[in-house]
Amino acid sequence: MANTKSALKRVRQTKTRTARNRVIKSRVKSARKGALAAIETGDLAKAQEAYNRFASVADKAAKRGALHKRTADRLKGRMAAKLKPIAAPASA
Repeated sequence: MANTKSALKRVRQTKTRTARNRVIKSRVKSARKGALAAIETGDLAKAQEAYNRFASVADKAAKRGALHKRTADRLKGRMAAKLKPIAAPASA
């Protein structure tokens, strides 16, 4: 248990930040699952829209510090790689 006043404040801050980060990370996971589900259907327009939503949520999480910037970039890159085979036949 924290003994000093500053340590007690740090405990409070950590609880608040952890709760905030948990909500943000949950949004990222939900958007990711939605994008994966949309890609599985094979509908390009729906998949592209879901990917854009996921990328936006991931970027916002990185901006707020809940995710590292490179982690968000890696997640977006992997999702784009899964989206690419659907988009390729449409452009060819």
